[in-house]
Amino acid sequence: MGAANLNQGEIQKKPVSFSNILLGAGLNMFEVTTLGQPLEVVKTTMAANRGDTMMQAIGRVWSRGGIFGFYQGLIPWAWIEASTKGAVLLFVSSEAEYISKKSFGMGNFAAGITGGISGGLVQAYLTMGFCTCMKTVEITRSKQAASGVTPPSSIQVFKEIFRKEGIRGINKGVNAVAIRQMTNWGSRFGFSRLAEEGIRKITKNDDRPLNAFEKIAASTVGGGLSAWNQPIEVIRVEMQSKTVDPNRPKNLSVWTAFKYIYQQNGIKGLYRGVTPRIGLGIWQTVCMVGLGDIAKDWVAKVTGERPVGKH
Repeated sequence: MGAANLNQGEIQKKPVSFSNILLGAGLNMFEVTTLGQPLEVVKTTMAANRGDTMMQAIGRVWSRGGIFGFYQGLIPWAWIEASTKGAVLLFVSSEAEYISKKSFGMGNFAAGITGGISGGLVQAYLTMGFCTCMKTVEITRSKQAASGVTPPSSIQVFKEIFRKEGIRGINKGVNAVAIRQMTNWGSRFGFSRLAEEGIRKITKNDDRPLNAFEKIAASTVGGGLSAWNQPIEVIRVEMQSKTVDPNRPKNLSVWTAFKYIYQQNGIKGLYRGVTPRIGLGIWQTVCMVGLGDIAKDWVAKVTGERPVGKH
């Protein structure tokens, strides 16, 4: 009887698990096509040009094509990345969060961190490595144009890197991406769940589901606090950048990139781009955690099934 019930439960949750894949892809495509890519471009530009102020970085981006400069790298790399990483994130994080609560008795904070770390790790190695690398190439190679040299298209760059360095070349910096994504989404889910618990305590109602405004407010807190790991992001950009500097070590690792940035720009260099990163973190967390929870609850009501990642 117990086995039959278990099998029935597994069958019942399959449609919701599949819907999380579609929801994740859709929400991440919305995130990157609206505010996500402009904030990503400004953040990456500041991380690659660590002497720029935020306004100088914005001016640099604008000079690359006006408003379209802020969407550099959106097609195809950001769209490929968003549709795949969003699907992976919402599916894996929801399953990991649910299992953490049901099988290991974790609270919302610990389960949120576990779900976020799991989703971020799978994201990085399964879908994000080459897309993140190519987006950074797209954004940073514009220095060649500034020097009067017409840069090759991003597709040509992709082919050239693949021809010379193979899979490792187009996944350059993937370990830094993995560290970033694990800490990003572990922090975002964890802090968001912690903020949700805080809201429930403030309103003196520990059992009621949060409304949409409260979900978004909690996600805003989680997203903003997740920017603590900005040095990892600056290291990732440096590892994937096409910037030419004779003083930069060849074949950068996470550690040698850290030392190079610190020697060139000091501790401030490791936090370049943190302001747009905070904005990006808030927007991504609102879309993938706050709106993600709302969307999963809506699907659960429509299908009559529990949303994966929920009790």
